Amino acid sequence: MKATAWFRKSLVILVSVLTFGLVTPTDLAWLAEADSLKDTKKGLVEEEGLAYLASQNRTERKEEFNREEFLSGLLDKAEENAFMKFGEKINPKIGDEFKLAILPKMEEAIVEMAEHFPDEQLQQLTITEQPSAGRAEKIFNIYDSLSGKDIIRFHVRQENPPLEGYWFNFHYHTHHDAFATHYDMGKIYWDKNTPPEWTGKQLLS
Repeated sequence: MKATAWFRKSLVILVSVLTFGLVTPTDLAWLAEADSLKDTKKGLVEEEGLAYLASQNRTERKEEFNREEFLSGLLDKAEENAFMKFGEKINPKIGDEFKLAILPKMEEAIVEMAEHFPDEQLQQLTITEQPSAGRAEKIFNIYDSLSGKDIIRFHVRQENPPLEGYWFNFHYHTHHDAFATHYDMGKIYWDKNTPPEWTGKQLLS
């Protein structure tokens, strides 16, 4: 600190001698103060800039993932997969009843599943693209895209109780018990005749 003060005094004297008094110590002090204010202002601007960038980053991180929009996308895809599985032969007969009786329970199960996942993990979940065709039960699975492990599986099974005709049994399984438990979502009656096979192909509009 003392060395700095001594250096400043020496500089003032030296400049005064070299300039023959045209530059006074007062002028030098004013210039030094101006430089100091300039540095301070620059520092404040830089700090404000960094603070703004940090704020923007936080905002962008918050806007990167919207939980409601993500769930809405899953629910839309769930419905799409169901009608893709029904195909043009089954859909006209059970489509309306499915929307009224089964789809709300399917959506409820998906929303309940999502409650167990924080945003960071929920956004890693995705839905299978293609339902099973033929007599296979799978409508779709929701799985972790990083690990590849299924979280919840939605199925529909064709049943034929004696003297009752054919029914479609909608249900799901979860990873909590290694997909052992059968969670019922309801049944839709088909006919006494054997239903067509599932198509597993998207309906044409």
